[in-house]
Amino acid sequence: MEIIGNIIKGAINIKEALTPEVNPVEAQQKVLQNLLSTAKDTMFGKAYDFEVISKADNPEVAFANSVPYFDYNQINDKWWSKLHEGLEDVTWPGKPSYFALSSGTTGKISKRIPVTDDMLSAIKQAGIDQVTALSNFDLPAEFFSKEAMMLGSSTNLKEKDDHLEGEISGITASNIPSWFKGFYKPGEDIAKIEDWDKRVETIAKRAKQWDIGALSGIPSWMELMLKTVIDYHKVDNIHDVWPNLQVYTSGGVAFGPYQKSFNALLGKPVTVIDTYLASEGFLAFQARPETDAMQLVTDGGIYFEFVPFKPEYINPDGSLKNEAPSVTLKDVQLDQDYVVIISTVSGAWRYLIGDTIEFTDVERAEIKITGRTKFFLNTVGSQLSVNKLDDAIRHLEEKFNTTIPEYTLCAKRFEDGFYHSWYIGSEGLNQANSSIANALDEFLKNANKNYKVARGKALEGVKVEVISPEVFAEWSGANKKKGGQVKMERVMGEDKFKDWEAFVAKN
Repeated sequence: MEIIGNIIKGAINIKEALTPEVNPVEAQQKVLQNLLSTAKDTMFGKAYDFEVISKADNPEVAFANSVPYFDYNQINDKWWSKLHEGLEDVTWPGKPSYFALSSGTTGKISKRIPVTDDMLSAIKQAGIDQVTALSNFDLPAEFFSKEAMMLGSSTNLKEKDDHLEGEISGITASNIPSWFKGFYKPGEDIAKIEDWDKRVETIAKRAKQWDIGALSGIPSWMELMLKTVIDYHKVDNIHDVWPNLQVYTSGGVAFGPYQKSFNALLGKPVTVIDTYLASEGFLAFQARPETDAMQLVTDGGIYFEFVPFKPEYINPDGSLKNEAPSVTLKDVQLDQDYVVIISTVSGAWRYLIGDTIEFTDVERAEIKITGRTKFFLNTVGSQLSVNKLDDAIRHLEEKFNTTIPEYTLCAKRFEDGFYHSWYIGSEGLNQANSSIANALDEFLKNANKNYKVARGKALEGVKVEVISPEVFAEWSGANKKKGGQVKMERVMGEDKFKDWEAFVAKN
């Protein structure tokens, strides 16, 4: 097997050496032109004069001026719903082969996002590019002969009309290249098990049959799977079961809040590589070990625009105001949060994906996810984004020497005014709730001037409840389903928070 590993590593190194360097700005210009020319004869392309836009002196500006922003509800109501009526050539030529079901973090009703064959090709190519980038990491040859555990949603996709439906991780896993199937675990039979608990239990039973070198999946669900495997085999850590585990590919959410609790399950350090795979496409991946930032996939099937993440551009429901200005990759700046806007080969156009990012390296087009537009806590002027909340949680972990893999909060009105009401998921946080609340409050005052100002006005303070992390997983299971791309909502509105508190009281 070591010989195979050397061959694979050598091939990856050769491919990396022969692959020309991508100029992100030029690549994005080509992507936009390809999108416009391919979709010009669709209903959407005709409605917004794509042929005229493509011939403009500055297509990027003409595109931004001609096509409005769309969130899911807007584009689905006006355009994608036509696909379910049997129409084709709506926002992309033909009909999509798949629809990705995504309740995301903000609703119980699944979104149905089209996934075309062109998008699957783009995702596969981005995956190959990510594998090629492994040549930048100091990984031994034997790693490339080990198996990879991909923990996503079920690959048992549902037939509906003339397409298949499932979560994006299930769709991509059901379309893995044939050459990779020998490395892929838990294998097709187990991956089709719909009940997440049963699937994980089956993985645990068979775990010692596999020589896992890499893990891939959402951190919260990956931790639960690893704990199940460890408990089943009555060992101290996951390396007692998979001694050759060397890489964990995270995705979908920032890994930082999970780092300490994840590392507690390991027997030795692993290389953590971040990826950004959403239901709408493969947006970015970490391409080099010198940083934990991710490089945007600028030469694939996605054209990016960015709106400065400022309160005056955001509606209360997290959508964008029509007058919010956008910039392209050539005009972005460091130290600025942006709302991500994408146009894709699946027929999403100027689409608000719901995430916020910041650039860490403009020339390389490297980013970090900083939060969600709907998770921006601005009640009573506190202006807290998720990355600031994550920083506060990491501060608590260090201050109280504990792990906090999950949390959620709400700006909640009590009899004496507004408080930030936190629920923190931790097994080892034994301090008084008032002490934790004071530590949170002081950290946020020092970290965010708007929060400090709010604390002197309408925001009365912080309240904290510490609960088991398992309650968060059960909440996701009760409201959506376990595993896959499901992520815990970090900030809730008051109505949702009432449901949450009632659920916690029962559990």
